[in-house]
Amino acid sequence: MHPLPGYWSCCSLLLLFSLGVQGSPGAPSAAPEQVHLSYPGEPGSMTVTWTTWVPTRSEVQFGLQPSGPLPLHAQGTFVPFVDGGILRRKLYIHRVTLRKLLPGVQYVYRCGSAQGWSRRFRFRALKNGAHWSPRLAVFGDLGADNPKALPRLRRDTQQGMYDAVLHVGDFAYNMDQDNARVGDRFMRLIEPVAASLPYMTCPGNHEERYNFSNYKARFSMPGDNEGLWYSWDLGPAHIISFSTEVYFFLHYGRHLVQRQFRWLESDLQKANKNRAARPWIITMGHRPMYCSNADLDDCTRHESKVRPLPGRRGLIPACSVSGVDLQLWAHEHSYERLWPIYNYQVFNGSGEMPYTNPRGPVHIITGSAGCEERLTPFAVFPRPWSAVRVKEYGYTRLHILNGTHIHIQQVSDDQDGKIVDDVWVVRPLFGRRMYL
Repeated sequence: MHPLPGYWSCCSLLLLFSLGVQGSPGAPSAAPEQVHLSYPGEPGSMTVTWTTWVPTRSEVQFGLQPSGPLPLHAQGTFVPFVDGGILRRKLYIHRVTLRKLLPGVQYVYRCGSAQGWSRRFRFRALKNGAHWSPRLAVFGDLGADNPKALPRLRRDTQQGMYDAVLHVGDFAYNMDQDNARVGDRFMRLIEPVAASLPYMTCPGNHEERYNFSNYKARFSMPGDNEGLWYSWDLGPAHIISFSTEVYFFLHYGRHLVQRQFRWLESDLQKANKNRAARPWIITMGHRPMYCSNADLDDCTRHESKVRPLPGRRGLIPACSVSGVDLQLWAHEHSYERLWPIYNYQVFNGSGEMPYTNPRGPVHIITGSAGCEERLTPFAVFPRPWSAVRVKEYGYTRLHILNGTHIHIQQVSDDQDGKIVDDVWVVRPLFGRRMYL
């Protein structure tokens, strides 16, 4: 007896739906993928995060030798994540935090369970205390398509050039697309970098879908605010990450504006009291306060949403009153360095040395790592507060040399790694930090 044609059609549809839900043909895999690191804020620690397609134990084996047994073990937990797309695809996100790591020592690790292990990766534990010189790669707006800067970033990582990565919002374009398969592809793409360095993030506008659910689920940042805002110490710097998106997607809750603002004010007060130990205060958020691009983005408007003055809960009052030294942004697909600025007024240290003891925060916009939306043009005439503008693919190197000197370089991928901007920010250890 031959089955009816409709029977086979129904079975085929069910099979295709099953494969689509899991994302790959065959049985759902217990093998770890999308491995990445983050720093949980506790000295001597590192968090390993990865994805499987079935629930398994969460374990990391690690040690000091590149081959042979890995004698150290750490256990963690997993949580199921159901994407908001029509297929409701389910991923299992695993997190394990390694503790009591020796500062500055290189470790070898693999993650997974008896049902499947990742390949071996290496990372170097962050050094403790304030008396060392962290090196960071900084960029935003990196997509799964057209990720121009990624090959060079991978080579830099293999050569040990960085201690951490700051990804200043906008991932994959977008992580929720194609029922979150684009997010999976992006996390696999960044694995050679993110599995070797703490990959620290903040949300951008392209993470908004389903109340930022892919961003919240896939990354593991310090604090208890789902990675939307947090802070951490790195060498002589206190680094603050916040969400500019709470000002734009108010339907997820206007209370988030107040919550973040109160937290930011409190964190900045604590950071100022700790200036003797951590002289630099650095912030990162996705949408800039200022920019000179030729588009209609918020930063091109005189009264942008993220920078209202006192009496309104924008970011400029808290950051300026607290003497933030350096502000890192993305969103515009270009690179722009501003003169030290407060409320559209330039406050250079001096005419000859504008970034030596500047009297306002230094702003860097670095959103040209590469995505499907290509580069953003600039307005024909630069604004008086704009110092350098580069419309080329690339990323930023940030070297926090010590408590008085920070070195900023912009790498052009279009020019085969040429340094197209190079500036030092210099401040005395003790001096005026308030700009109002």
